[in-house]
Amino acid sequence: MSDQCSELVLYVNGKPHTLTLDHRATVLDVLREDLGLTGAKKGCDHGQCGACTVLVDGRRANSCLLLAVAQDGRRITTVEGLAEGERLHPLQEAFLERDALQCGYCTPGQICSAVGVLAEAADGFPSHVTPPGTGSGAPVELTDDEIRERMSGNLCRCGAYPRIVEAVGDVSARAGTASWTSGGPAGQGVASQC
Repeated sequence: MSDQCSELVLYVNGKPHTLTLDHRATVLDVLREDLGLTGAKKGCDHGQCGACTVLVDGRRANSCLLLAVAQDGRRITTVEGLAEGERLHPLQEAFLERDALQCGYCTPGQICSAVGVLAEAADGFPSHVTPPGTGSGAPVELTDDEIRERMSGNLCRCGAYPRIVEAVGDVSARAGTASWTSGGPAGQGVASQC
């Protein structure tokens, strides 16, 4: 093993993966190139579009900005890991029911981000539009404005935003803001050369 590589364990979609990776490899590149999980997309490669959004220990993150070696021992959930067997995650179902996608490129990141939004609201994390009088730590009601604000880091070049807000709102209304979780790209990634 070279001094530019390290061995680490990533728990991806509930399964441990022991990998020897270049220190420059991002989580996005490891998911796509080493593990064959292509749901997370490389859009901007700068953390600005949200196409690469995954959940890291239950919190949403732009995987293009995360160095894989810094995630040793962490639990990463991609869109492929949200379903339980043949049963789709409620957000996946809602996106289909509401036709909340067009080309589909951003959809995996949108769905992972929405899972994070539901969890954040249930845990009482305020957003920029959360009313100031909301009790600290109390669940935040996911109004359309809250959903738009919280999902603003995920871009849809096709403009499916109204349907995305409706899909997230549907799941929020059914769950009462409780979270439900389970266990043409720009730039070039660093392939594992170890």
